[in-house]
Amino acid sequence: MMDYADARTMMVDTQIRTESVTDYDVIRAMSEVPRERFVPARAKPFAYTDADIVVKDDGDRRCMMRPATLARLIQAAEIAPSDFVLVIGSASGYSAAVIAGLATSVIALESDEQLAGEASTTLMDLGIGNVAGVTGPLDAGYASEGPYDVIFLDGSVEEVPDGLFAQLKEEGRLVAIVGHGRASPAMVFTRTDDDIGSRPVFDAFAPPLPGFAKPKAFVF
Repeated sequence: MMDYADARTMMVDTQIRTESVTDYDVIRAMSEVPRERFVPARAKPFAYTDADIVVKDDGDRRCMMRPATLARLIQAAEIAPSDFVLVIGSASGYSAAVIAGLATSVIALESDEQLAGEASTTLMDLGIGNVAGVTGPLDAGYASEGPYDVIFLDGSVEEVPDGLFAQLKEEGRLVAIVGHGRASPAMVFTRTDDDIGSRPVFDAFAPPLPGFAKPKAFVF
């Protein structure tokens, strides 16, 4: 039988620490959350591999982000213990569980009701009580509980809707991988005096989130 604790330690030591993840709290959170609890039964032997993992393949294909990419994106968000975080596209709930170990509270938004229900059950079983799961269209965010210190997009998008920036607090950060190529920029957007600044932090691939396609331009 596979020793998941050993596999988790190996993941952190060989995948995360080696890819410029130096924030102790991020490393600690990734070390504590049992990733195998958030994947389908068929995928449990692969829970700690250096790869994205499909958690749902009918309808909109949904995945868990590669561990190192997730850790680097969380590190870029610079989540403080007092922060209120919105995770968009939380799928099976793994990213929300990791972020819950860094923030005071987390809203996990998911459009797929089945995934949202399964995630809530897993989080409850693990005793992670500072995550609230909600359902709704991902591109709309969840304004009724905002504004947020951090908005975390758990997957790549073609563009970030302006409505999400409006749900950030002053000095709030939104992190996302923008683009669907093999080396798209991971971006940190910061709200300051109603202006949105942006900076790229690294290049990566992440599975796309549904609902964030750019409108097709009319061509004469």
